[in-house]
Amino acid sequence: MLTQEAEAAGRAVTVGLVSGLDEVGARDGWRCWICDEPVEPDKSVNDARGPSIDSYFTASKAKNKAGVERLAHRSCNTKKGATTPVIRWPSRLFVSDPAVLLTTVDRLERKGGREVVGRSPSASDAKDASEWLQDRLSRLAPSLPVAVTVEAGGGQQLLVLTVKRR
Repeated sequence: MLTQEAEAAGRAVTVGLVSGLDEVGARDGWRCWICDEPVEPDKSVNDARGPSIDSYFTASKAKNKAGVERLAHRSCNTKKGATTPVIRWPSRLFVSDPAVLLTTVDRLERKGGREVVGRSPSASDAKDASEWLQDRLSRLAPSLPVAVTVEAGGGQQLLVLTVKRR
């Protein structure tokens, strides 16, 4: 059974099995969870930059944890396939040894605590990176109450994620 809105937009979304594309898109602010770029809701679902629904976790991890439906560009979703995507740090940021963000988020969701996710040579570079990271994590893992701080260490500035106590 299709919703009238999905049918009218040419989107085959089965009611009851998955969330509607419009619902997921609105929740995610019409941004691709993989590349973090805007998704145009009116593009065809067959267009490479058109909207699609993807699961946050791979099928192998879905056995332990239910997948979360997220909005993705059709091309980002297709390139990812059944593997965990790499969430790229922007090249404009000066960060050494950047952590793999999805692995870090998964670990913090399960265990809590704190984790160093990168190093920057100066306070201004670290500030830029921490602002990007806080913004990106607010969309990547909206239910994870995480704070990003910068701490001096070893002559560099460390980017630290800490799960806030609820």
